[in-house]
Amino acid sequence: MSRILTSLVLFLSFSFFSQDTIPDTLNHPFKKVMLYSAILPGAGQVYNSIHSDLRPKKAYWKVPLIYMALGTASYFLVSNQLTQKSLKTEYIKRIENSGNYNLTWEPFDDQGVLFLYRQYLDWRDLSILGLAAVYFIQIVDAGVEAHFLHFDVSENLSMKFEPTLMNYKSPGISLKMTFR
Repeated sequence: MSRILTSLVLFLSFSFFSQDTIPDTLNHPFKKVMLYSAILPGAGQVYNSIHSDLRPKKAYWKVPLIYMALGTASYFLVSNQLTQKSLKTEYIKRIENSGNYNLTWEPFDDQGVLFLYRQYLDWRDLSILGLAAVYFIQIVDAGVEAHFLHFDVSENLSMKFEPTLMNYKSPGISLKMTFR
């Protein structure tokens, strides 16, 4: 009988002190924002800046950074691709003994050209990974920012760390949170 009474008291105390369930009336358009960023990089950040209600923070400044990162990764991708194609044709011409060598790679022997070809091939692959990483990071950034469009951080919230004695013996740190 005492277990049932204890369980009932615990259940009632939790239900009295729990928060009210308010239906979510705020629209969190993170899927729409992520779709915008997937179609046109930076569009999700612009959408977040336009629809930010509670704070003046604008995300317009991220758009040039996104395009600079995409441009840099694309530049290295194209540059490494062209260099590795040049090295491949040079190596094929040397194997066939056609005699029409590119003057750029003439100082290298066959093994050196093959080594450089493999190196630029690896760098090209890393450039592809870098381009994909920048593309997906900007999509995730837009989605995370969309989750915080209606997030309110007011002055009524506070958090304080204070030194304390635990069990009157050992030192510790207490965390005090205030919600007004």
